[in-house]
Amino acid sequence: MGTGKLDGAPHINRESLKAKGFTDEVLDKVQAELPRVFDITFAFNKHVLGDDFCKNVLGFTDEDLQSFDFNLLQRLGFSSDEIARANDVVCGAMTVENAPHLKERHYPVFDCANRCGKYGKRFIAPEAHIRMMAAAQPFLSGAISKTINMPNHSAVEQVEKAHMLSWRLMLKGTAIYRDGSKLSQPLNSVADEVLKLAELEDEDAKTPPAKIAEKLARVHMEREKDRRERLPFRRKGYTQKAMIGGHKVYLRTGEYKDGRLGEIFIDMHKEGAAFRSLMNCFAIAISLGLQHGVPLDEFVDAFVFTRFEPNGIVTGNDRISMSTSIIDYIFRDLAINYMGRNDLAQVTPEDLRADAIQKKDELPSDESKGDETPKATVPGPKSETIAPGPENDSTQPAVAIASGNGHGNGNGHGNGNGTQPVLAYGNGHAPILMLKPQLTAAKSAVTIAKLKGYEGDPCPECGQLTLVRNGTCLKCQSCGATSGCS
Repeated sequence: MGTGKLDGAPHINRESLKAKGFTDEVLDKVQAELPRVFDITFAFNKHVLGDDFCKNVLGFTDEDLQSFDFNLLQRLGFSSDEIARANDVVCGAMTVENAPHLKERHYPVFDCANRCGKYGKRFIAPEAHIRMMAAAQPFLSGAISKTINMPNHSAVEQVEKAHMLSWRLMLKGTAIYRDGSKLSQPLNSVADEVLKLAELEDEDAKTPPAKIAEKLARVHMEREKDRRERLPFRRKGYTQKAMIGGHKVYLRTGEYKDGRLGEIFIDMHKEGAAFRSLMNCFAIAISLGLQHGVPLDEFVDAFVFTRFEPNGIVTGNDRISMSTSIIDYIFRDLAINYMGRNDLAQVTPEDLRADAIQKKDELPSDESKGDETPKATVPGPKSETIAPGPENDSTQPAVAIASGNGHGNGNGHGNGNGTQPVLAYGNGHAPILMLKPQLTAAKSAVTIAKLKGYEGDPCPECGQLTLVRNGTCLKCQSCGATSGCS
């Protein structure tokens, strides 16, 4: 604790302030405010001194007084060192560390969740919070309402270890808070430059918490906007050539030293100048986002399954066989190589339709090998499978027949909604004759959905055809997801 008085303070006292134009009446207002602040600069603001005094006597403008980074004492001519020395006397060091007559072995008794004041170094370790709770948990029937405080520099791994330790010590509940993770947190241990910008108001004119959060967010944005993680001048990456619907696409990447993706380049040399320029600008925008910390998975979720031409079969890429657009192909390739998203490696032809519901049918494959005899199956109603039996020659074809809606009137084999023969190969020996039904289930589902009053489009979250109009956007009746509106 400090003296709480201007009298006897170095540099900033009654005598030095009177020389700046302060009157006894104004100094009394400042003196009354000092016991309630933990930094001397908080007592010198327009709400304590008054607008008339700040404008007419001190000569400050409305723009100065409303600026979030305005420091009245510095504008009066006091240096940062002079303000700090006066603050130590008036408001104190706000810590018991290095206090006279207090031995160092007594310090743990006074430890707090955070460092105390500008000079404090000690604080209760997160593990100590957990072990204190574990000591009391056996005597309580429910969870303990106690926060595990972690310093600002804590990493994700340390949070994970804290949860694991809590589980091992059989705690019934944990709440972890990292210092500074909320811009408007109610308690701050140090009156640093960010906190000085959010000036404390007096009891008669309290600033709403939202306003204080806005000030702090503005400062945070100013500090973070230049924190761009630039790539090294010599960088690694790969170049992937592919053809999408007959259009050549060259995708080049640039990586950080640890292998993270940092930039992309998109070249399509046969396209028009305007299209090439748009693709180049798009690649630059994605690269800047990656270098400013936007996760790659956010881009993947936003751009996968975008539909426009050219699209269709992909040649030149051994893991992507089909794509709904160039942008879809690019982010599928990036997701596979940098995120391990092998689930995005294939696109079925049905996904190219405008009414696709992004679901894959289980088509027959020749992955099963060994002693088991593969069966040729066809998705559809009433499918029947005829596999080679022990009395049949293994080289003879197996026939899978899927029945349609009937055998006549346009619904029979090969006509209307019936089945069509497809030649496939089983077990690497002989061709298998498969009768594949036309894919009308998706269209029927869309038609039924529209008859029920839905829009007929699939929900991007759950895939259900239960989207209804919600203002200018769409809302899913099944999961509640929206296409943009809340």
